[in-house]
Amino acid sequence: MKSNRYLLFFGFFFFLVSNPVFSQKPVLTDEDAVTETVTKEIDEVFKAEDFLKKKNKKFKDVSGTMVVDIGVVQNGKVSSFFKVESDIKNIDFINFMSDYILDHKFQFKLQKQQRYKIRYSITF
Repeated sequence: MKSNRYLLFFGFFFFLVSNPVFSQKPVLTDEDAVTETVTKEIDEVFKAEDFLKKKNKKFKDVSGTMVVDIGVVQNGKVSSFFKVESDIKNIDFINFMSDYILDHKFQFKLQKQQRYKIRYSITF
């Protein structure tokens, strides 16, 4: 009975100590790694059911290619979204895309005072 309490206590203690380690976001320092991770995450965002549902509800007929610059800051937040070029002329859709991406938070962090701008191309 006493050994079960010790086992339970150490199990709980281990859980408390190890849980924050597993939930922390990785800190990326290499520009290529940041670019690769941003591209991968944005690809996943645009394939996600939530995004497709919202896009198809308001902008079902919109198709084409957009090239955008996405700025990322230290805590993984999107700091800027800039349309470089696009054959999509629907301003409402471009604003929808901007708002959707600006609300996204990446699953990584950057070192203090670091910012990256990633050029991304998407075809709808």
